[in-house]
Amino acid sequence: MTTKSSSKNKKQGPKDADAYIASQPEAFRRSLQTLREAIQGVVPDAEEAFVYGVPGFKLDGKPLACYAGFKNHCGFYPMSPAVIRAFSSELKDYEVSEGTIRFRPEKMLSMTLIKKLVKARMAEIRKGSS
Repeated sequence: MTTKSSSKNKKQGPKDADAYIASQPEAFRRSLQTLREAIQGVVPDAEEAFVYGVPGFKLDGKPLACYAGFKNHCGFYPMSPAVIRAFSSELKDYEVSEGTIRFRPEKMLSMTLIKKLVKARMAEIRKGSS
């Protein structure tokens, strides 16, 4: 017997960044809002969008940067392994993988570092690199 998947059975997450941030624990909300505002400050013409299921921004139709809250950490995604590698010395105190920077809300990335990462990703996009 074939059954149709009902949208009622699927978990529906927040539909916008405000709702996403509001759904996070208080300490995480502050960190995520700081990331959001920093990205907007560097690239005010970026389009706010959900990318790969998490809130973030697109620039010229390409993913610019995203952020997310998890059970034990926040994640910042500059959407570029090359950008993360370029700032590896400044990221040495954080858990980093190819595309992710993980941090606890009490050990937030500095605004200076966030801005550097976003500017580097913006330059990559504007040069035509993914």
